[in-house]
Amino acid sequence: MSKPLPPCIERILFTEEQVQERVREVAASISEKYRGRELKLIGVLKGSVFFLTALARELDIPVKIDFLAISSFSNRASGSGVVRISKDLDESIEGEDVLLVEDIVDTGFTARYLLQTLASRGPNSLSLCTLLDRTTRRIVQIPVEFRCFEIPDRFVIGCGLDYKQLYRNLGFLAVMKPER
Repeated sequence: MSKPLPPCIERILFTEEQVQERVREVAASISEKYRGRELKLIGVLKGSVFFLTALARELDIPVKIDFLAISSFSNRASGSGVVRISKDLDESIEGEDVLLVEDIVDTGFTARYLLQTLASRGPNSLSLCTLLDRTTRRIVQIPVEFRCFEIPDRFVIGCGLDYKQLYRNLGFLAVMKPER
């Protein structure tokens, strides 16, 4: 018996099965790239937790995990936000192969800031993996090496993405109904 859908959902974008299959495919590509090496996954709290966990379980290489959290402050004049790290990594990444794991890459500002910040800490290599890539909203071009899905310019929930801290636990990705 399946659970009823929350009333805020307009439509399911990707089913739980589609998400799981795509995560397996991306994990296989990551495992191949880093074969023979140890990889450190860095998740961006809170959104990436579900994706990072699913991804890590599918990797067949040695993996370490660390997290950081960010806060964004909007600058209405320029339209871009100011990002700062509110919870830093627990360990150094110097000399490590690092994969930054995001739930979604949108304008690119946050990902660029994080990539620049992490690159300054001397990793051996640094790449970006995202569950969702919303390229239609991209302002800053950044290298997204691994992506599961490209999505339209709609508000999406599930698999770690939330609306007012709700719906992160959905196993599928869904488009929310526009607010009235």
